[in-house]
Amino acid sequence: MPQEIEWHILLARLLFAAACAAAIGWERERANRPAGLRTNILVGLGAAVLAVLAIEIVGLPTFQDDSVSLDPSRILAAVVGGVGFLGAGAVIQSGGDVRGLTTAAGIWVSAAIGMAAGSGMWFLAAASTALAFLVLSSLRQVEVHIKDNRNDEHAKNEN
Repeated sequence: MPQEIEWHILLARLLFAAACAAAIGWERERANRPAGLRTNILVGLGAAVLAVLAIEIVGLPTFQDDSVSLDPSRILAAVVGGVGFLGAGAVIQSGGDVRGLTTAAGIWVSAAIGMAAGSGMWFLAAASTALAFLVLSSLRQVEVHIKDNRNDEHAKNEN
């Protein structure tokens, strides 16, 4: 029987997942967007727990029988589907304007980061967090600039 993950390593994985997801949630909270700090932490933490389970369940005696085929990636795939459902709830269509896509994407990324941290892939989780934070915090100004230019061009063409 394989050795169980030591409690301090398990705790480190869970805390790291929560901290990474908190960074994304903090940015969403700061931008006054839905699915902020607590939501992202819970999504990241839940994904980390499920990633650890996916890894560890293969070693359980119940699944050591050759007649049982267990694919831990199916658990991870179920997380992706479940989080997609959660994210869909954040998307709102109002008068032809779709809102909440970035929030839904942030929830999805938090889950992926949680799965990476739960799997012990520290660098992947940290790098993904940094990139997601950069995208969420820095590119908003770029989008505003692009929209302003587009509106200016549209106004010039109407005249």
